[in-house]
Amino acid sequence: MKRHRESLTIGIDVGGTSLRASVVDARGQVIDSTQSPTPHSAKALEHGLDRAVQELAKRHSVAAVGLALAGFINSDRTALRFAPHLPWVDTPVARQMSDRIGLPVLLEHDANAAAWAEYRFGAAADGRNVVMVAIGTGIGAALLLDGHIYRGSYGVAPELGHIQVVPDGRVCPCGKRGCWERYCSGTALVDTAVELLAADDGSSTILAREVFLDPGSLTGRRIASAAQDGDEIGLRTMEEFARWLGVGLAMVSDVYDPDLIVIAGGVATSSSQFLNQAREHYSRLVTGAGHRPLARIRSTQLGEAAGMIGAADLARTEFLTRAR
Repeated sequence: MKRHRESLTIGIDVGGTSLRASVVDARGQVIDSTQSPTPHSAKALEHGLDRAVQELAKRHSVAAVGLALAGFINSDRTALRFAPHLPWVDTPVARQMSDRIGLPVLLEHDANAAAWAEYRFGAAADGRNVVMVAIGTGIGAALLLDGHIYRGSYGVAPELGHIQVVPDGRVCPCGKRGCWERYCSGTALVDTAVELLAADDGSSTILAREVFLDPGSLTGRRIASAAQDGDEIGLRTMEEFARWLGVGLAMVSDVYDPDLIVIAGGVATSSSQFLNQAREHYSRLVTGAGHRPLARIRSTQLGEAAGMIGAADLARTEFLTRAR
């Protein structure tokens, strides 16, 4: 049986590799979901989004759609300026997709959508000024001030992953060197492990032997698993990750002075291995350490569903709640 039309919206997380869509109710509960690979051409992507919406709309009465995108979105959240892993450039995606599927469509940066979901229904529900740091291949970030998403003057803030922490450091795809995400991300875990393996004979570690036999086996997930098993290189890599996370969070707190920081993204699944160490580094490095309240630092509560839940809820707020 279909639920009442105005109670349900669809949130879609359009990632570089997968397109995940969910029907979400007003309490932030995921009712139904579908997933498919992300197409690489604009026409195919629009068809894929249409197909996902139609599949879910056959089973549920839905009133609006929110798209969570990893890219630069204009200030009124109707057009995508640029996204490194998507084919749209300066495209009025909201209007095009709304015309195609027959429902109102809202765009939102994926980190903003996830932060909003955590604020409404998850780990940030008791926060006032909240920073989310989403750590995956790189770093996505979001800032909520008194319950309002801060987007900056042109809709692209805050790009915390590209704060320079090491002058002339590791090369970043953004064109700069030494960006925070080059030392604190899933990609950074691999780079750090490679450097440690090169500087140490490491022949007695399981990780070193695995990499010698199959260099492609070295992934962030495998490093975290090796650290969990007590592998020396894995442990040292996670320690470096925790240190750089603390360094970055101290800088973020110096600028925004949040009362709550939420760590999200794929790397957050291993937070038990680094979060306490990161808190220690943060509490020591933040300006005025010992003489100011510190932000609470938590791991995500909603996990990978946060972007879809947030996009769906923002679409509900924009098109349904305000219209009443």
